[in-house]
Amino acid sequence: MKIAIIYYSKTGQTKEMAEIIAEGMREAGGEVRLFSVEEAIDQDYLSACDGIVFGTPTHMATSAWRMNQWLMEDSYPVSFAGKLGGCFATAHYAQGGSDSAILSMLGMLLVRGMLVYSSGSAFGQPFIHHGPVALDAVGNHYEEAKDTFKIFGQRFAEKAIELFEK
Repeated sequence: MKIAIIYYSKTGQTKEMAEIIAEGMREAGGEVRLFSVEEAIDQDYLSACDGIVFGTPTHMATSAWRMNQWLMEDSYPVSFAGKLGGCFATAHYAQGGSDSAILSMLGMLLVRGMLVYSSGSAFGQPFIHHGPVALDAVGNHYEEAKDTFKIFGQRFAEKAIELFEK
């Protein structure tokens, strides 16, 4: 099962969270590659993926402009139709707009024909509603959220395997 994580990271925290999500995906049996929108992205690998997760820092209560640019312009050579998609975000504060950032990307994934997955609350704790979020200016939330990111990766890979393994 091939899965990609595509992210933009300004300070390194979103990249670190992508790496933790990838750990969870690998533990669940996924083959995972990470790509920064600031570097060349293997379009053949993306085309072969059954699932793609997108990560962004939160800026002005939405996803980072560079992530949006990649989704709206740079990604068009690759068809996302029918693939499983998910999103995650990092932010400074709980009211900083991280949910809005995730929802803005999920809308773009739906337009591109992706099936979206967050792992919701159906699996119980930890509840991951729109997608996982880590906050760096709220106590130890950033460190505490790392387990949630790994669990999200596991759940995402398990769902991709359930849906697409032949």
